[in-house]
Amino acid sequence: MNMVRQVIVFDAADLRAESAFWAGILGGHVFEDDDWHSVIDAAGEWRIGVQLAPNHVPPDWPHGTPQQVHLDLHVDDPRAAHEEAISLGARLLQPVPDLDAAEGHRVYADPAGHPFCIGWGHPSRETIAAFLADHLGRRSLPQRRTR
Repeated sequence: MNMVRQVIVFDAADLRAESAFWAGILGGHVFEDDDWHSVIDAAGEWRIGVQLAPNHVPPDWPHGTPQQVHLDLHVDDPRAAHEEAISLGARLLQPVPDLDAAEGHRVYADPAGHPFCIGWGHPSRETIAAFLADHLGRRSLPQRRTR
């Protein structure tokens, strides 16, 4: 299989709120159709689709309606990422660990209620490449194509 792109698709009753939130998180833009919005990230890559689901029932993580999708966003500055996510309409679901911890992640919900994590201090691309080289005999991870 030759993968051209990977797009995560969220259901939402309010397309505009959901797509604007993810465009803000990714520093990108929204392209709107009547019942579908495409979120393009800051590098110009199509990352997220939002489809109209008028009867969408938000997940109630962790003990209610199960999550339907989950994203992990890895950042260098967890405090700035937290503040930006909250200002864009995220709700904090799990407020630990402290943002000053060397490593961790916090769980949030986007405007439609989808849980996602903001993590920090996790292995770098170089550390992962070294791990793969040691365990799989690979020299490096494939480089991302730029346009």
